[in-house]
Amino acid sequence: MRSCNSVSLLKEKDGYRYIETKQGAPVLLLLHGLFGALSNFRQLINAFTGDFNVVVPMLPIYELDIKETGLDGLLGFTERFVAHQQYQNIHILGNSLGGHIAQLYVLAHPERVQSMILTGSSGLFESGMGDGYPRRSDKEYIAQKVAETFYDPAVADDNLIDEVFETVNDREKALKIIITAKTALKHNLEDQLHKIACPTLLIWGRQDSITPPFVAEKFHELIPNSEVQYIDKCGHAPMMEVPDEFNVLLRSFLDGLSNRET
Repeated sequence: MRSCNSVSLLKEKDGYRYIETKQGAPVLLLLHGLFGALSNFRQLINAFTGDFNVVVPMLPIYELDIKETGLDGLLGFTERFVAHQQYQNIHILGNSLGGHIAQLYVLAHPERVQSMILTGSSGLFESGMGDGYPRRSDKEYIAQKVAETFYDPAVADDNLIDEVFETVNDREKALKIIITAKTALKHNLEDQLHKIACPTLLIWGRQDSITPPFVAEKFHELIPNSEVQYIDKCGHAPMMEVPDEFNVLLRSFLDGLSNRET
């Protein structure tokens, strides 16, 4: 399959910025994390765009009014976007903060969701940079924090480090990141996850230090119709670090759902 460039696929319409690959096909909606971007899902988009309408909205983490900044504002944005696009029977996949939003969306709109996939998701426990940036002007410190996201620190290349460094040194963006992270930490979903009835796949890196494997086990315990798959030598963002292994697990899960329907 021809490789796609996520930037070239970006659409801007009615106030939304998003990727949409194949209108009319089953919707696979991808939600990125706090420091995420559309490029985080490049290999996943390449692998699934032939069979799915792969949709990746750019979450307005930095664009929301300060009063709306945080988890509730991002959930509201996601609700408006899905309703605007008139998506139904979606497969919703979230990494890190995106997984937290996915859970909240499923809880609020179960009738629109066919399945949920979480990878390195917040919602129960997360160890990260949410309390502030005591050394945000120290690029080596930022590089170290970015590298901790991955099992293989080489995945945190110069482009990624530069992007994060620039973001945290923008005062307004840094403030909104801190606010968003704190709202996520306060919004624990442990007492609500039993309400999620859709088939759920948990794909977790065994070396995830931000949402460690015990978090995946707890999600598996609390979400009734769930299964967990681990990837060894992998950190917090499996779809970036080990995309081939991630895509095999995701494909198997989605194919299994399709087979159940037929």
